[in-house]
Amino acid sequence: MAEVVLDTVTKTFGGRPALDGVSLRIPNGSFVVLLGPTGAGKTTTLRMVSGLDRPDSGDIYFAGRPVRDLTPAQRNVAMVFQQYSLYPHLTVRQNLEFPLKSPLLKTPRAVIDSKVNATAEMLQISHKLDSKATTLSGGEMQRVSIGRALVRTPQIYLMDEPLSSLDAKLRADLRIELKNIQAHSGATLLYVTHDQIEAMTMATHIGVLHEGRLVQFGSPRDVYERPVSLYAATRLGQPRINILAADTFPGAPPGAVSIGLRSEHLLHGDGQEAVVRRVEHLGDQTRLHLTFRTNDLITVTDAHTRLKSGDIVKIQPDKPLYFGADGMRLQ
Repeated sequence: MAEVVLDTVTKTFGGRPALDGVSLRIPNGSFVVLLGPTGAGKTTTLRMVSGLDRPDSGDIYFAGRPVRDLTPAQRNVAMVFQQYSLYPHLTVRQNLEFPLKSPLLKTPRAVIDSKVNATAEMLQISHKLDSKATTLSGGEMQRVSIGRALVRTPQIYLMDEPLSSLDAKLRADLRIELKNIQAHSGATLLYVTHDQIEAMTMATHIGVLHEGRLVQFGSPRDVYERPVSLYAATRLGQPRINILAADTFPGAPPGAVSIGLRSEHLLHGDGQEAVVRRVEHLGDQTRLHLTFRTNDLITVTDAHTRLKSGDIVKIQPDKPLYFGADGMRLQ
């Protein structure tokens, strides 16, 4: 595995910058997740690292070695994409073996069998090893795609929303498995997703992209609790952070235009009156959808609350985030 560094990488498509001077250090052994909406530059960053696309300017380094002019094979990367990348005429076993049978690797047969069997067991597809890829369900096909990457020992794993096509339970199971694999193997992994839960539960570092620029990079906790901007604040948090005018509550610092309140930081019991619009029971917690003056807000409360639509509660902010006119956080 290797540390991967992007140094002011720029890439333009049709006259529009997909990446605009992105500098990013992916530490050796880290699990880095890129977040951002469609068009933010997440997949383009992945393709720059993989060697599938070449930057217009800037450099890329693996373990201190420039790789800008190297092919994906020369860079020794393993990739998993949202679309299934299987050979339909081959069995699951043959698909998993394929990356290991490269003449460049010269992997002994016993090692191939051991890695294939261990990967298949981990991904819960051992019973499908002798089945043709065309007979698999969508979820099984994606597990095989992930397995094709995991059987290898590349310099970096690159994954572009690999769990998005799976059902909720399998997605949750594989989140845990991928994190365990990365943690125990020391693998370096760059992962693209729009799923905030995946980012928060799996990442050691999160990179927030906006219109081709890296706006924040740090631990999930840092990005969640100390977003550098209003935009970064909205990329993490479920439900979405409450954004209000800065003068909605007293105490705003000079220059503040808006205030951001996470749902758990909008306390009820004291303060100003709000009306319960809807009560959303989620098992381990309950969300209150409130109307406060002209604002719609969401807060969390006891899972066994007896509040109902139309009730009046009193709310007050806790740990507010303030943002200026330029959208940057003040405190």
